[in-house]
Amino acid sequence: MYLVTELSTAPEQMFKMLDGRSAAVTKAATMDIAVIWDLFTHYIATSQILGIDMDFAGQLRSARDRLQPYQVGARGQLQEWAEDLQEEEVQHRHASHLFGVHPGEQITAETCPELINAARQSLEIRGDVGTGWSLAWKINLWARLRDGNRAHLFIKRLLTLVDDTEVAMHNSGGVYLNLFDSHPPFQIDGNFGYTAGVVEMLLQNHSNVIDLLPALPAAWPGGMISGLRARCGFEIDLVWEHEHLLRADIKSLNGNSCRVHTDGKFVIKSDQGDIVQQTKSGGVIEFETTPGRVYTLIYTKV
Repeated sequence: MYLVTELSTAPEQMFKMLDGRSAAVTKAATMDIAVIWDLFTHYIATSQILGIDMDFAGQLRSARDRLQPYQVGARGQLQEWAEDLQEEEVQHRHASHLFGVHPGEQITAETCPELINAARQSLEIRGDVGTGWSLAWKINLWARLRDGNRAHLFIKRLLTLVDDTEVAMHNSGGVYLNLFDSHPPFQIDGNFGYTAGVVEMLLQNHSNVIDLLPALPAAWPGGMISGLRARCGFEIDLVWEHEHLLRADIKSLNGNSCRVHTDGKFVIKSDQGDIVQQTKSGGVIEFETTPGRVYTLIYTKV
């Protein structure tokens, strides 16, 4: 038997019952399960790092294994509820059932390709409308799906100027002249979420591997960014041209082992000039680091 939440809802979204009536309350709404999985997983990891509450962490691990699993519906979508129910508002601005994709990290292309495809279908069904915070969430979701061009579409929608004399709901998103979201009276959720989405497009680090430029859109063929942070204590600066990474400076803050996914051939040099490693034709590379040292990945054609 699975563990579920009773009296459960998908935020602000209702579903149609067989008799045609609308309802909101059910059991095991997908967002509930995703949030619980995330909470349990992080608690277990924290327990291991600190060496405390090991018995309780074991109970959580057992409970996590019994959570209601994700379901794929008849439309190929990730189900929003435990049953394959028809949502009342098909293009609702919420995408709460995709929490496991973002901001969670349970559903990834490497671990759950079938669920990633279902999440993509869910986003297609939801459509491209939404207010500021909703568009920001979709930027992040499409970035996690490694579709930079689709993420960039939502960036353009988010930053479209609307009439600042009218305080009204704009389902197509947009910003006022002061750059606040045009969600009455105003919101700043989307502004913060937008910056998070840009980072997701340029760097991801959800499977103990640093992935550089995972969702770079064609609209950004060249550029640079500095001060990005990755798990395990790394600060990263990037330079790219013609949609390809040219250079990555990785500063080790804690001296942990560094694992990076690369496309193409790179030479890795430390700030003391020695060659740490040379990649072949892409893939995941791993090298040891020293606290405070900078390791530079330099693209090479030979």
